[in-house]
Amino acid sequence: MIITDIVEVTATKAKVCVDNGVTFVLYKGEIQKFALEKDGSLSEELYNRIINEVLLKRAKLRCMNLLKSRDYTMYQLVSKLRQGGYPEIVIENATAYVVSFGYVDDFQYAKSYIMSAAQTKSRRQIEKALLQKGISKDQISEVYAQCSEEEDIIQERDLMEKLLEKKHFDRQNATYADCQKMAAFLYRKGFAMEDINHVIGAVRGIQDSFDA
Repeated sequence: MIITDIVEVTATKAKVCVDNGVTFVLYKGEIQKFALEKDGSLSEELYNRIINEVLLKRAKLRCMNLLKSRDYTMYQLVSKLRQGGYPEIVIENATAYVVSFGYVDDFQYAKSYIMSAAQTKSRRQIEKALLQKGISKDQISEVYAQCSEEEDIIQERDLMEKLLEKKHFDRQNATYADCQKMAAFLYRKGFAMEDINHVIGAVRGIQDSFDA
């Protein structure tokens, strides 16, 4: 293998590019220690040592340190390691390591997030947030189904009632404008129009105003 380039990343680190398409980041002191230089050769033995000993050990520690402070989804953890310049094979092995100990569990992450966020957010808002965190639609649906069976989450219409109560909404004495304002508030929260009309009292004309 040939080192095609060595590019400075920070004052202390540089990215090493190899002609097999793999790139990795090392401390400059390590680059000197291993006598790596642009257009120089890189033996299979040294390459494997760097990948499997130096970088894999570092990636495992990086994962563990991240997980000390809070939970991560697999997608988030992989993204963090990619930002650190780790090769894909190192990322795969490092994440497999933490998964084997149960430190990363997307299903449990989604369940905990849903149970917490469902106190203030609509299902649509929660689904959007979880999708951005790398949780699949199928897994989100599966978690919701389990939470509903176990009655671990507040129902959407009950949550809407709580939100309206916080807004001091009085449906008995509310004007059309008051109802429209509250409907718009719930609509922005991601609640379905059918549920909004049910909770507020089927205010005529609100649906049309949103569809316009």
